[in-house]
This record gives sequence, structure tokens and C-alpha cells, in this order.
Amino acid sequence: MLNLFKILADSTRLRLLRILRQGDFTVQDLMQILVMGQSRISRHLKLLSEGGLLQVEKQGTWHYYRLASSDNFFDDLWPFIDLQLNHLPEYEHDVAGVSQVMAERRQRSQHFFDQHARDWDHIHVDLLALPDYKVELLSLVPEGGLIVEVGVGSGALLSELAKRADRVVGIDYSPSMVALARETVAQHGLSESVEVRLAEMNHLPLAAETVQTVVLNQVLHHAEHPAMVFHEIKRILKADGLLVLADLTRHDHDWTRDQLADQWLGFNREEIESWFVEVGMGLTSYRVIGNNSRQQTVLLLTASIRP
Repeated sequence: MLNLFKILADSTRLRLLRILRQGDFTVQDLMQILVMGQSRISRHLKLLSEGGLLQVEKQGTWHYYRLASSDNFFDDLWPFIDLQLNHLPEYEHDVAGVSQVMAERRQRSQHFFDQHARDWDHIHVDLLALPDYKVELLSLVPEGGLIVEVGVGSGALLSELAKRADRVVGIDYSPSMVALARETVAQHGLSESVEVRLAEMNHLPLAAETVQTVVLNQVLHHAEHPAMVFHEIKRILKADGLLVLADLTRHDHDWTRDQLADQWLGFNREEIESWFVEVGMGLTSYRVIGNNSRQQTVLLLTASIRP
């Protein structure tokens, strides 16, 4: 306990903790937010990590810092500290810095998809050599109610989802993708049952507890803040609703950041489960598809709200 109080007795380390409670950031991100040199920030991060308050997630050649979830005493103490941090002179600067870094992540991705909307389906599958898992994905989608596909892309799944739903809403943050998906809807004659909306995946334009099923297909690794996406999904899901998610398993292909606008190099089961715990959801099924050494494997899971 004494060591914890020593670690917390520094305003820069408190600022770092507050920033990292809002998402995962690299040293370079934190340098931009705090406007500090690398050596100074790295020294503080080392102390916080040694104190068990942070953990490091390696993504290719990048290292993301995130809060550890093992110190219950710190979790109980933090709300009282957080209230006092509102009065730090750097508070507004830090808030603006986090917003700027998140916005830059989102803008890089949106710009890429606006440029490559019509070629995206082929680019993504061919470059990563994904296995064909469409049948398995659709088999997990229950029938009935409102189905929402977050990150609808070209709209390739919409006609299949429409067969299972009373109504379908597709969401995408790229205007070019939304226009393309609306063309797909019109071509399939689905305009009466399928709607495509322009929106961010962490600010979904849907009322709370109105959605029966949410589908995320190869979308989460483009999110600037994956945990916040799950917060939003839980908000819009009905109590008996279901999330169906397909995404990349963890890999080391750094080139995907530039060539495919990927923010994250896939995910492992443990980190996804930790985000679910954070928002009050839990896995109901999980499997990995693809065992060919030349293919990128895909995780396929379902999750629901914990009672």
C-alpha cells in the first residue's frame, strides 16, 4: 500500500493514469497528448508498470499501454483521486489531447475507406488471405427482431441478414461506404426492410435496448477504442440480445497499418473477454477458423449481456 501511495504522489503519473483509463496508447501517443519527451514519459510508465498499475500489449512493433485490472485497492481509491484531478491546470489540455489522438486514428481510417470503398472487399480478403467463414458467421445470427450491422462496408452481408430479420440497419463511418451499401440495398430491392446510416461505431444512432442482434464483421480492428464500441453495443442490445463478431486473431503483420488502415493487429481471446467484463457482457461461444499456414486465422464469437 505504501508503494502505491508513493507511485501516486506525482501529478504526471496521475495524468497518465487518467489518460489510460480512456483507452490504450503508445508512448508516441502519450508524448503528443502530454507534450513531453520520450525519456520522461517512459520513466513514469516504467514506475507505473512496476507498481502493477499498467500492462503492455505488444502489437507488431508497437507497444500499447493499458491499465491493469488486478489492483482492487487502486480501483476503490481511484474515484476519489479522479475528482481532484478535475482541478489540475493541465486537465483541459489532457482532454483535448486525448480527443485529438482518437480523432486522428479515426480520420486515417475513414480517409482510407473513402478512397478504396469499391475495391475494399477484394483488397481485404486477398491481401490477408482470409478463410471463407461466411456460412459459419450467418449460422450464428438468430432470426427475428432488429439486426444491426456495425461497419457495413459495401453491404455484402445485408441481403443475407435481411432474410433473418424483421428489419436491418447498417452503420458505417465512411460516406463512400455508406453510398456503396445503399446501392447494394437498392440493387437487391431491400429498401423497405434495410436502412444504411452514416455514424461512428462508438456513437450508434439507435435507442437503448432496441436491437436483437448486432453483427461486427472484420470491423473491430479499425476502431480507435474497441472497449467503447462494446459499451455502445451493450447499450443498444435488448436484455436477451446477441452480439455476433468476426475479426482477425492476433498477428504481426505491421504492413496492414499502412495498406489496410488497421488500427489493431487482431485480438486474442483474453483481451476481448476483459473488455466484455468491463462493460457487463460475457462470451457465449468462441472458435477460431482457418488452420492453413498461408491464411490469416479469424476468430468468431457470440456474446450477450450478463444478467
